[in-house]
Amino acid sequence: MEQLPCPCCSGQLKVIGSRQRKCINASGEKIILIIRRLRCIECNRIHHELPDMLVPYKLHVSESIEAVVSNDSELSVISDESTLNRWRKWFNEKADYFQGCMESITIRYGSESVEDKSDLPESKLQRIWHYVGDAPGWLARVVRPIANLNLWIHTRLAFCP
Repeated sequence: MEQLPCPCCSGQLKVIGSRQRKCINASGEKIILIIRRLRCIECNRIHHELPDMLVPYKLHVSESIEAVVSNDSELSVISDESTLNRWRKWFNEKADYFQGCMESITIRYGSESVEDKSDLPESKLQRIWHYVGDAPGWLARVVRPIANLNLWIHTRLAFCP
């Protein structure tokens, strides 16, 4: 029962209910999770807890997306090729932003990166690994601080006529 502050105003969060969240694991099995809904006592905004296994606005678990993005051949993901290509494109488009967020968080909290930076050219993924390491679960270690500090780029739009 970890108590996190509101990502918007750092106020206290109060549990107001729960909702179902569906996801698909690497073997293609559908899972239904119960996610707590939280309201900030200060700013009145509603937030949802995000387990480490999920990426905001993605149906598949982070382990699957991580395996595809990092070309991990040990884990086979059951999904069509167009989905895998969308994940690669999504990560490639967001990687610079993720790296900037991780660098900002590192400066903000005075922590150090996992590895020393070298002068050799690196891929976007390798630059992110400087902050979170390349061990399994690296995507969850990127997602959690960015989402918890309300830095996640929302991909949903609401249109009201």
